[in-house]
Amino acid sequence: MKLPKIDLPIYEAILPSSGEKVRFRAFTVKEEKIMLIAKESQEPEQIVLSIKQVIGNCLINKDIDELAVFDLEYILLMIRGKSISNVVDFVITDPDTQEEVQLKLNVDDVRVIRDERHSNKIKLNDDYTMFMKYPNYDLYMGTIKGMVEKDPMIYYAIMISCIDRVASSDTVYKFSDFSKEEIDQFMENLEGDVIDKIQLFFETMPKLRHELKYVNKNKEQKTFVVEGTESFFM
Repeated sequence: MKLPKIDLPIYEAILPSSGEKVRFRAFTVKEEKIMLIAKESQEPEQIVLSIKQVIGNCLINKDIDELAVFDLEYILLMIRGKSISNVVDFVITDPDTQEEVQLKLNVDDVRVIRDERHSNKIKLNDDYTMFMKYPNYDLYMGTIKGMVEKDPMIYYAIMISCIDRVASSDTVYKFSDFSKEEIDQFMENLEGDVIDKIQLFFETMPKLRHELKYVNKNKEQKTFVVEGTESFFM
């Protein structure tokens, strides 16, 4: 006789980037073990790989590589809330007093912050508009690496990979239909401020962010900002 297979409840969430409805299940013991091992390792790369593995396992009708960074962070919070608890207790170290401070985060309070300057449309001239697409997590991490290492070629390559299409009123040019050489030639002939506009697209992308207030032992009002995938891996 075999042990019974326990059916897991299915939940729905709306992706912040597109409004698309996705379905997911809660963590199983298997995913809990993956998360615990990654957390104990304290290795950022291991944490990211584990997050991707767990979300990939739990998402039912969406490929994780199609998720924008803030979509991935949002789904991680939704899965955690349904699997463990909506409330996360964690400890931080106050940067001024070095004391340990106990904080509590309700994942339902975390919101997607949108910058009013943000747009995925970049006007090239009166006839053509460039449309950007959000990077998935691998591309986003590459962008961060390029900025940290100050490698313009890494940053440029990732910017180009996030250009979806250029369109006029009657023609659409999908960048995926063109070679790297054709794209490079096209980009080199654009006005210089186009790169600045592409950088602004990245800098103002929506993000999950939440502020927690506390008072340290010096009676000072302090704010701890919860932001970024590793911050939500608590």
